[in-house]
Amino acid sequence: MQTDTTQTGPAVTDQINAASALLTILSAHADLPTPKPALHQFLQPNTGIPWGAWGVQLSLHRGLDTFEQWREALDLDPATTDNGENGTTRWLTAYGTHHGVPVEVTGFYTLPDTGDTGE
Repeated sequence: MQTDTTQTGPAVTDQINAASALLTILSAHADLPTPKPALHQFLQPNTGIPWGAWGVQLSLHRGLDTFEQWREALDLDPATTDNGENGTTRWLTAYGTHHGVPVEVTGFYTLPDTGDTGE
């Protein structure tokens, strides 16, 4: 039995649109520090992005200055920025829409380990 691969549903079209936006974003901002790019299906609440939407995720592991460069370049509202932590690793994440698709930019940074256990 052969599977018909000529039909594309809404999810595939959304993925194609996200991939196109990713290429456009990276091409337009080739002068910025290189992120780790990914296509991403947004399933978390409270980001202002519709549940299940396909979009672009950019991760930056070189400190907050690179995060801020990308956030500004994509014109993501600072009010959408969220933060998180795990041990000495911290991150900021900004959400928005660029080229018609949802975008998430996350910048990771670490706090110095002082060895202080709080005792």
